[in-house]
Amino acid sequence: MGLIVQKYGGSSVADATCLFRVANRIKSYYDKGDSLVVVVSAQGDTTDDLLEKAAEINKNPSKREMDVLLSSGEQISMSLLAMALEKLGCPVISLTGWQAGISTSARHSNARIGSIQTDRILRELDQKRIVIVAGFQGIDRYDDITTLGRGGSDTSAVALAAALHADKCQIYTDVKGVYTADPRIVPDAAKLEDISYDEMLELSSLGANVLHNRSVEVGKKFNVKMEVLSSFVDEPGTEVKEVSKVEKMIVRGVARDNEVARISLKDVGDVPGKAFTVFSILAQKNINVDIILQSLGRDGKRDISFTVSESALDAALQVLEENRDVIGAAEVLHDSDVSKVSIVGAGMVSNPGVAANMFEALYNANINIKMISTSEIKVSVLVARNEGDAAVRAIHEKFNLSNI
Repeated sequence: MGLIVQKYGGSSVADATCLFRVANRIKSYYDKGDSLVVVVSAQGDTTDDLLEKAAEINKNPSKREMDVLLSSGEQISMSLLAMALEKLGCPVISLTGWQAGISTSARHSNARIGSIQTDRILRELDQKRIVIVAGFQGIDRYDDITTLGRGGSDTSAVALAAALHADKCQIYTDVKGVYTADPRIVPDAAKLEDISYDEMLELSSLGANVLHNRSVEVGKKFNVKMEVLSSFVDEPGTEVKEVSKVEKMIVRGVARDNEVARISLKDVGDVPGKAFTVFSILAQKNINVDIILQSLGRDGKRDISFTVSESALDAALQVLEENRDVIGAAEVLHDSDVSKVSIVGAGMVSNPGVAANMFEALYNANINIKMISTSEIKVSVLVARNEGDAAVRAIHEKFNLSNI
């Protein structure tokens, strides 16, 4: 018996059949004596439907009103799941983010959790109730509803687990756990028994859409015991924890991110401070930069290339063009037809030749590398978008990740 926080994604609560499947799973834990706090996402395509409804009314609504609208999706899910549990005879109560005590920053559409007052949840648990919480949302210091951005329900669940000192945080999705690659790209990808926080954080940041990276950050900071598993089958998933069996695998997974674009600044002055000028201008607009490549100087000039998320491309191009005289670039070029492919593994730091093997795999597959970025536990390359999937398969086969 213990305190368990469970999170169910949109596909897990998509319709009545799914809701009752989830309700029966929750009841099975409750009947064993566990205390349960359950975080839910909006059903299926609800968020997309709400975005379409907003666009019919106003093409440029305020972020505050969008938060009010989008938060309703999770509230629908929590109420319906509570009703399903009521029908199964379970004592249950549903709570919105603010009722659950989740306080956030005032940055609408991408708020950060600042604190969680757990008094209400603990009172309900003391009454032996199952507590259902709407994920993805909270309330700011102005008493306005806020949302946490993409993957926010994962973050809600892990943050609640940390605040409640839960024994475990289970993230239920439509996959059976964390795989060595996306099974839709590599059908024989293997499911990992466990993975370290650092490895999971890298994979999440590099395009593996299993856990949101902010949820992993919170899990690592507060040492939350996490598990990723399927809501559709009853079998163990993948544990995310501080130390994993890194000695068994040098590379733990291959990730691909198509939501990326490359920007190149041509013939920038080869003088101190130019890189600072470029990236400080982007930082002022909250535009994150990933892979950076600076060419050798020639005739007093050099090129600077870097990647940004594809969603930030237009904003980045606009601010760079507006400041082209300050930067001193002859041209601002871009390419959105690219894909970032990465390998991740804590064992890489003590095993030389990993990058060479990755590059050999790409060479054998006749895939050209446009940019490279490395750290102690990852190597990322930029390739043509239409070669992204082939790159993943070639690298996965090279490291024999199907036979872990």
